[in-house]
Amino acid sequence: MEKRITTPLTDEVVKSLRAGDKVLITGYIYTARDAAHKRMVEAIQRGEKPPIDLKGQIIYYVGPTPPKPGQVIGSAGPTTAIRMDKYVEPLLKLGLKGMIGKGYRSPQVKELLKKYKAVYFAAVGGVATLLQKHIKSSELIAYEDLGTEAIRRLYVEDFPVIVANDAFGGDVFEEGRKKYAKIDV
Repeated sequence: MEKRITTPLTDEVVKSLRAGDKVLITGYIYTARDAAHKRMVEAIQRGEKPPIDLKGQIIYYVGPTPPKPGQVIGSAGPTTAIRMDKYVEPLLKLGLKGMIGKGYRSPQVKELLKKYKAVYFAAVGGVATLLQKHIKSSELIAYEDLGTEAIRRLYVEDFPVIVANDAFGGDVFEEGRKKYAKIDV
């Protein structure tokens, strides 16, 4: 069974999600990768506001390719999440509630998710065309000079993800390893 959620996320929604849950997201999410994260965190450290209000938001770790004629967006598959780990806490402090990427997170980020009541969703890599079909609009928000790594505001409908790390310390990667470690081959 899939859970349907809408953005912006509330603490109640985040608390209802558990590692392993299949989730369909509808609403606005933001894109940002390494370069945009670095700029946002540097701005925060200077006492400036980031270019987006992070309260209740989800950031998708993606650098979509330019759209072909008739497309809203080009290929939009997730990038490896652990590369953003060093930037997570300042964004969570400002109210970020969710992140979407590929792969596992560091133990430090998993602790921060518990501390700030946030969630990390995994999107399946290698299915960028499938994910692209759930993106209904794309608007450039900030850092246009970063090209595909600029911050964009996407409107998504039933965007498929899995809760990889929940706000209680649940970790789908660890739980999966434990489950299959018990199987004799």
